[in-house]
Amino acid sequence: MNTRTRAHAEPILSARGIVNRFGKQVVHDKLSLDIVPGEIIGIAGGSGSGKSVLLKTLTGLHQPDAGEVLLNGKPVQSIGAAERASLIGVLFQQGALFSSLSVAQNIMLPMREHTTLPAKEQEHIAAMKLALSGLPADSGIKFPSALSGGMVKRAALARALALDPRILFLDEPTSDLDPIAASGIDALILQLNQILGITVVIVTHDLTTLFTVCGRIAVLVDKTITVDTADKLLKSTHPWIHEFFHGPRAEGAMKARKTSHGN
Repeated sequence: MNTRTRAHAEPILSARGIVNRFGKQVVHDKLSLDIVPGEIIGIAGGSGSGKSVLLKTLTGLHQPDAGEVLLNGKPVQSIGAAERASLIGVLFQQGALFSSLSVAQNIMLPMREHTTLPAKEQEHIAAMKLALSGLPADSGIKFPSALSGGMVKRAALARALALDPRILFLDEPTSDLDPIAASGIDALILQLNQILGITVVIVTHDLTTLFTVCGRIAVLVDKTITVDTADKLLKSTHPWIHEFFHGPRAEGAMKARKTSHGN
């Protein structure tokens, strides 16, 4: 558990007083969050709570109406694209692979855009990232349409790791996957965290992922955020948090959690 949560470390990323609004609708109202190096933290919330907006805000893809996000102590909006790409890797919800490019070419895109590495070295790194993500070597020459849903997620993860980022953002990494493929992604996230020491932020409504992978969980509720361990959130008396963690889908996730902790 020591790589999942390191509560006393200096934050690698801090959000301070974040306000996001769309027209008259306020989605986040003075939201603050610290993410520490080496932890795996989940972000959960109901429909309309602004999970994807928060992810875009934390990664610098969205400018909040108020407040700021600091990455390594610097405002994320002030960091140039190349430096930001070397610090942050993102797996988007549907993988977002380019269908006209092979898997290897997709993985090499960040290298082509942000580095001057020779083509051969890019190919070598792409092959290593494929292996790291648990895909067979011949996956590199295939096009995304030839991959299963789980393989697309792994290929997108390999691309997110292309520049050896310090923090990895995963948007619904297990969505639309069968239970076996989803468990494989969960295991891969833990493995990458333990081997690389990479910080991982997972936006998900998958209770099994939240219970078995994340050291802390940040719940978006009432336009702000409540952050704690699963054990403490299970005892929350807040109506939405209680229903989320004790609802009809929670039983199977709790069983998976007990099995995981038992191992």
